[in-house]
Amino acid sequence: MSSVRPLNVAVIGAGPAGIYASDILAKSGLDVAIDLFEQLPAPYGLVRYGVAPDHPRIKQIIVALYKILQRGDIRLLGNVQVGKDISVEDLQEHYDAVIFATGSDRDAPLDIPGVELPQCYGAADFVYWYDGHPDVPREWPLEAKEVAVIGVGNVALDIARVLAKHHEDMLVTEIPENVARGLAQNPITDVHIFGRRGPAQVKFTPLELRELGKQPDVDVIVYEEDFDFDEGSEEAIRSSNQTKQVVKALTNYAMEDEHTASRRIHIHMFHSPDSILADEEGNVRAIRTERTRLTGDGSVTGTGEFIETPVQAVYRAVGYFSSPIEGIPFDNVKGIIPNESGRVLGEDGEPLTGVYATGWVKRGPVGLIGSTKSDAQETIANLVEDAEAGLLHATTEAVGHEAMVALLEERGIPYTTWQGWELLNAYEEQLGADYGEVEGGRGPRERIKVVCRHAMTAISRDEVDGEIDLIGEPDA
Repeated sequence: MSSVRPLNVAVIGAGPAGIYASDILAKSGLDVAIDLFEQLPAPYGLVRYGVAPDHPRIKQIIVALYKILQRGDIRLLGNVQVGKDISVEDLQEHYDAVIFATGSDRDAPLDIPGVELPQCYGAADFVYWYDGHPDVPREWPLEAKEVAVIGVGNVALDIARVLAKHHEDMLVTEIPENVARGLAQNPITDVHIFGRRGPAQVKFTPLELRELGKQPDVDVIVYEEDFDFDEGSEEAIRSSNQTKQVVKALTNYAMEDEHTASRRIHIHMFHSPDSILADEEGNVRAIRTERTRLTGDGSVTGTGEFIETPVQAVYRAVGYFSSPIEGIPFDNVKGIIPNESGRVLGEDGEPLTGVYATGWVKRGPVGLIGSTKSDAQETIANLVEDAEAGLLHATTEAVGHEAMVALLEERGIPYTTWQGWELLNAYEEQLGADYGEVEGGRGPRERIKVVCRHAMTAISRDEVDGEIDLIGEPDA
């Protein structure tokens, strides 16, 4: 690499993992130029498209990410899909190093009978719908009065809360118009959350669990018979303040004996999903679970006692899974890019020079923002080490941002930029302001998301000419 130019690095994925990696690299002491690629026209990844819009911490996270990108030293190239619009080979030609931070974008599999029934849905698909993802169908079949949610993480809580919440209380968030219309027709009365283990093992975080009980006209019901603690459970409570708070919140719910709301969220523990049962027409009629018991170390085993709970739909919230990228190795079992401390490994198990991974595509879909930051620090430390050893080189002389922009324009890719996101952000906020107050004194709509990819792109590129369909349909 010539000493007269900076190290040019492409970061793929503008969610928290990619933004934090870019920020850490920008402050590493290297003379570096960073392009941050995103397949959607808007940044923020799962913070914008993977968390419920009424989630209490979204705004704080987005403010932090916004401040990083607003500086201007990290250049955003949105609406560019690696593997479709540009290839990994293109990236290696024009950048000295490439960092993949593409996250986990699909549901982990659940292998039980009945999972293929038409009313059995993956959590990711539903979350993408209510978050206004441009690439998913605009309608969602909200027809069930009783619903099962399998899983005991925050995504399960998000799904249960969105399903049970009255749509008027969702209007003050940023939900798009098609989602508002869908939720207004929701006939739900009962949401049943099922977890295989007990109160000391669930993966809810305390804040989200407490928030569950603050929805107007929604009761949270926890059952006294679902409380049991073995030695492993007691140790988990002693060693983790978070576990202690979760157990306390569940206990408080269990002690409530007045349930008068029109909608209910039931949390069932020690219920292992066994199968999803169909009626004569092939539609979901119930979920069958096996009661479990603790074995001493916090794990559980089946008791042979089976219970059927009538439901007409099932949502699987058992974790996320990453998608492969053409031209990069992928572990289809673990759902990650094979790597050693962030250095991507080739088929022979040796590091691929100049190729790195960070975030969930590196380690799997576990951990919160703190884990993402420490993860990025490890990956960037190894990139810096490789750069200082003189190992990082693009494969052509046409290197960096201008060369990539020229390639995108040559191919007719309508890419978006940070300035374009500022335009789209202001447009969505104005839509919310134009709507005015939500009935019942609930307050104003904070924004209304634009869903259509074409509309998002046109607004971001300042190419709106006359009326524009903000909902549209997903691209084929």
